[in-house]
Amino acid sequence: MMERMRELKTIRLLYPDFVSGGLETYYFGANLLAHILPENHNQPLLKVNLEPPDGKPCGVTEGIYGKERVIAGIQEAGRVIEEASPDRIITIGGSCMVSLAPFDYLHGKYGNTGILWIDAHPDVSTPADGYPNAHAMVLGSLMGGGDPSLSALMKNRKFEANQILYVGLQGLHEYQKNFLQDRNVAYQVQTEEFVTDGEIHRFMSRFDHILVHLDIDVLDAGLFHSTYFANKELVGDGSGSGKMTMEKLAQVLKSITENANVAGFTIAEYLPFDEYKLHQMFSGIKLFCE
Repeated sequence: MMERMRELKTIRLLYPDFVSGGLETYYFGANLLAHILPENHNQPLLKVNLEPPDGKPCGVTEGIYGKERVIAGIQEAGRVIEEASPDRIITIGGSCMVSLAPFDYLHGKYGNTGILWIDAHPDVSTPADGYPNAHAMVLGSLMGGGDPSLSALMKNRKFEANQILYVGLQGLHEYQKNFLQDRNVAYQVQTEEFVTDGEIHRFMSRFDHILVHLDIDVLDAGLFHSTYFANKELVGDGSGSGKMTMEKLAQVLKSITENANVAGFTIAEYLPFDEYKLHQMFSGIKLFCE
């Protein structure tokens, strides 16, 4: 009741993490995405200050690429959020790791909170699985798995299996299946048919607040080209593209936001490769830089 009586404070958190995904394009994509979203002067834009890309590779520490920088980014995001003390957070990423700090904060603020993870992939990898990019570990870390050093950054209790619903999930690796089964996470591989609106609404009805994580690679890379899997030079951990159309995604998001109290909304993994190449080309021309 008190929440309805006062105006909610909503912030936009620009968190251009790229180290967790191992691609500098994430940094460019997050900053571009901040301009793509509709303007709203009621939602101040706060930035997580990260070291920008410098072309130098990071090393792998304890199975995680750029581990120190990944952790520093999560800590800085947490600091910015705590200082702002918002009621709602729209996170503009960056790789999928950008959900860890805001979702942890909102879970502590609201308690009875569910996560809709709209993604082609489960994001429950661990360093032991052989893929070093931490963006694949974020949901596992929110659940207290993933990697202990990432979960240790959380200030509130871990998410439980029954607080998670996957939307758009595609085929899994065996180690991902094992993680989900060991944690008793109910999931549906959606290669042929997506979860229904009814299933989403029944899930949302159990919670006072909903957190939405949208990974752009849930979209079909053959139809939308600013995703990881539209770049044929990249192989990642061997996973495949999402299968969702833009029209279907728009319908899902509208249904969620009109039927639930959404406290957190992350947009992650926007990779505008062509636009980044254009930016790099112009950056190499003296006229634009002198």
